[in-house]
Amino acid sequence: MNQDLKSRKDIPVELTWDLSLIYASEDEMRQDAEKVKHICERMVKEYKGKLDTAERINACLDDFREVDRLLTLVVHYCDLAVSVDYYDTHNQERNEEIGSMTAEILSRLSFIDNEIAEQDDAVIQEAMALSAENKHYLQNILRTKPHLLHPDTERALAALSRTIHAPYQIYNMAKLADMKFDSFMADGKEYPLGYSLFEDNYMYEENTEVRRNAFAAFSAKIREYENVTAAVYNTQVQTEKTLATLRGFDSVFDSLLFGQKVTRELYDRQIDLITEKLAPHMRRYARLLKKIHKLDRMTFADLKIAVDPEYDPKVTIEESREYVEKGLSILGEDYVKMIQEAYRGRWVDFAQNQGKSTGGFCASPYGKNSFILLSWNERMSNVFTLAHELGHAGHFRSCNSSQSIFDTNVSSYIVEAPSTMNELLMAHYLLKTNPDPRFRRWVLSSMISNTYYHNFVTHLMEAAYQREVYKIVDAGGSVNAETLTRLMKETLQAFWGADVEISDDAAHTWMRQPHYYMGLYSYTYSAGLTVATQACRRIEKEGQCAVDDWKKLLAAGGTLDPVGLAKLAGIDITTDTPLLDTIAYIGEIIDEIEALTDM
Repeated sequence: MNQDLKSRKDIPVELTWDLSLIYASEDEMRQDAEKVKHICERMVKEYKGKLDTAERINACLDDFREVDRLLTLVVHYCDLAVSVDYYDTHNQERNEEIGSMTAEILSRLSFIDNEIAEQDDAVIQEAMALSAENKHYLQNILRTKPHLLHPDTERALAALSRTIHAPYQIYNMAKLADMKFDSFMADGKEYPLGYSLFEDNYMYEENTEVRRNAFAAFSAKIREYENVTAAVYNTQVQTEKTLATLRGFDSVFDSLLFGQKVTRELYDRQIDLITEKLAPHMRRYARLLKKIHKLDRMTFADLKIAVDPEYDPKVTIEESREYVEKGLSILGEDYVKMIQEAYRGRWVDFAQNQGKSTGGFCASPYGKNSFILLSWNERMSNVFTLAHELGHAGHFRSCNSSQSIFDTNVSSYIVEAPSTMNELLMAHYLLKTNPDPRFRRWVLSSMISNTYYHNFVTHLMEAAYQREVYKIVDAGGSVNAETLTRLMKETLQAFWGADVEISDDAAHTWMRQPHYYMGLYSYTYSAGLTVATQACRRIEKEGQCAVDDWKKLLAAGGTLDPVGLAKLAGIDITTDTPLLDTIAYIGEIIDEIEALTDM
């Protein structure tokens, strides 16, 4: 077990987020939990079997919005507590209890969509005309009509929601609670190891022996869990295929893209064009890293090292505030005030502790502030991560304050655009602060190694691999650890070619991402960054009018599909042009990094 990380109880409070911003105490949370149960009871009595007029439909949905609001707060309060400490049994038990309660309430209220769908379209359209708050919810019911099942089946599926989503929970428990990493040796010295220590530190380590030995030790440990992880993932994809078939979709792809309001063409284009057109640029970048660091060979474990590690400045949390405030000030005074409030009000959990979720995320419960999770290790990459998550916070602050709670469910195709936009704005700000060529090379390489690598390579490789998994499942097959390892290895080899050595350890990276338990999510990072890149370039050229258009996208929430949202920002994603322009832009950045290296 890694002794280097503290227990949660030993973490200074100023490094943790403040969940009392949702509820001052657990008792307050439980009062809302009881309140939502009573509303549910009343709704069943008042509305079940009676949703036959536009007025009653809207009255029911008005109550359902309140149920949605309260459940959002209760669920976030409990789930966020677990995410920072998977060793806390009280929080685990409380989260399970609230999860079961939520499933029961949604099961009892599952009659709503079915009864509304049974009405003539004219009645539903009348209800839409009477309520702006419920309009898009009703519009979505019209859209999903062909895929709704018998009311009893819908109720059963809602009641089983915890079970249906169990694979994600099991994956996290194995990864964050059960895996105990031993230390490893490098250069005759012993080093501690843990999930976040590897992903947040050793992946970027300049010392080649430390970096490669850490990757080997880390991979050896996660491989011990490969069969159970594969079984859990197979359960996930088989469940998705079964639900797709039950609901009358031709394929699991159609089912998963339906909720995103995205066509198969947009999905496939994102994967196919990047795999084909970006690979030559990234292979060139890999060769540059090999040359700069005088490596004997280029391995998968070497791909995240910095172009200029000695120039990567250490950044304290307090110093990051100035970077982020100034870097994102182009988005306006209100945006800067939100950033200041985020630091001052403890929206961010900076801590590194045992049992904490890896990576980063932002949760934005309706009517409250956002909560950002990351593990701070004083790297400039943390500043970009924080700017990224604040992009989500700014997005949902805008749409939550502008839209009904029903209209804040933004398609995942577009949801990563505001976050990746902030990374680009940070980089463009930094480029203006210092004319020194070495500094410029460092910023440009940070854009490649952080923003574009993360979203256009790491997550895109996940998406390409994931597509092959779903093809097998769609054809009636199943997957196991051997198959998943082979698919990931083939995916990585196809992208990197002969320029990067893809070992069996590299092939086991399929075990490391939670995104596979979220449907077709991985590809949306590159989709969002494509939109963000084009919008950012507009801002660079056109200034305030482009910023104003971007803010329209942020405020629109889920009132439009991805094509409509991108159009608000002046971008047409129905063509190849934005993606091809973005790939060409990445190539131009790598060109300049090479030129600056040769100076």
